[in-house]
Amino acid sequence: MSLIVESHLRPETAVLDQVCAAGEPWMATVRKGQVFRILDLEGNQAVDTLFYSAADAEERYSAVDTIQRQARLYLEAGSVLYSSEGRPMLTIVADTCGRHDTLGGACAAESNTVRYALDKRPMHSCRDNFMHALAHCDCAHHLNLGKRDIAPNINFFMNVPVTPDGALKFDDGISAPGKYVELRAEMDVVVLISNCPQLNNPCNAYNPTPVRLLVWDPE
Repeated sequence: MSLIVESHLRPETAVLDQVCAAGEPWMATVRKGQVFRILDLEGNQAVDTLFYSAADAEERYSAVDTIQRQARLYLEAGSVLYSSEGRPMLTIVADTCGRHDTLGGACAAESNTVRYALDKRPMHSCRDNFMHALAHCDCAHHLNLGKRDIAPNINFFMNVPVTPDGALKFDDGISAPGKYVELRAEMDVVVLISNCPQLNNPCNAYNPTPVRLLVWDPE
């Protein structure tokens, strides 16, 4: 059973409140102790996300450490996101969705071609979004982030069950309008998001939609 934990934080007290348009990237710094919320405005949206240490981008979110240390494939309230140095980066402190994917990765021109059809290759992808943000955002330039720094990501709100034979299955999302996940930063982190533009599998209900991003200072 999914663990559902609601937040007491109110949008009107947030120090940052922005909307990331459907299919677009977003990048910002969240300071230690701040709480970061990703809100699924219309439901069934997949939010591909990477985290980097704001002090040293060589330290970044590690799917391997996060999965291994908690012996769980999916993230929920109470899950800790670990870095490549084995240090806690963020903790999920509230979650009304209940499960988030760590394995499905980011869509790319190559994967769209292999999974779907050759004519899907030119379609916009999460890897395109990551590359665009790294090329144009000031915090990416400050940390000297580039193509080599795109690591395995989290897919918030995305439903990717593992089948009995070990394969991955991209299923309809389990989120809904107004569902959210909140993370407390355990160090200063740079957040890189691709609000997934995928049109070929049900992760976005074949209809990418916007998400709302909020940050609160420590209470």
